[in-house]
Amino acid sequence: MSTVNETGQPQPTYRTGGVRTIAILVIVAGAILLVAGVVTYGVVSSTLAAQKITVSDDATHFAGQSVTQPWQAYAEAEAIAGHAEKIAGGKTYAELPQGDPNRDSVMTASFLQASLFTSVVAFGVAAMAAGLGAVVILIGVALLLVIRRPVAATVVSDTERGEPAHAAS
Repeated sequence: MSTVNETGQPQPTYRTGGVRTIAILVIVAGAILLVAGVVTYGVVSSTLAAQKITVSDDATHFAGQSVTQPWQAYAEAEAIAGHAEKIAGGKTYAELPQGDPNRDSVMTASFLQASLFTSVVAFGVAAMAAGLGAVVILIGVALLLVIRRPVAATVVSDTERGEPAHAAS
């Protein structure tokens, strides 16, 4: 139902209802995702830094740098894979015979690689959470902006609807 101002012109109405509440909840959820992502990224980075891991000198990228970021962790995991391959003569841990003296070293290399790749995944998930949080916040803000825009009221007379005019009784 539309309202009319004192000059007889239709007055805009605003749609708010539950949309405002939903928009605020969406913004809060986005903020939580954003903060959780940023904090997790920082925790993974500082945990790696505390391990004092340095990218091997023979790594293809980031040689000599401390491992604190996903690209450095990936580079070191690749370097470890190369070292393990050399030690094992191109075989994997599972392919080495039980009595092979290099089996323990290759197993340790496998575990280190898996740990570094896990940190790369953790960085990715944290960055994705932060990015999604930012997008969700923008969606919430867009909802708030939409509900603040007036909706033009349209007054339609009986004759415009195609109905016959009512006779005065």
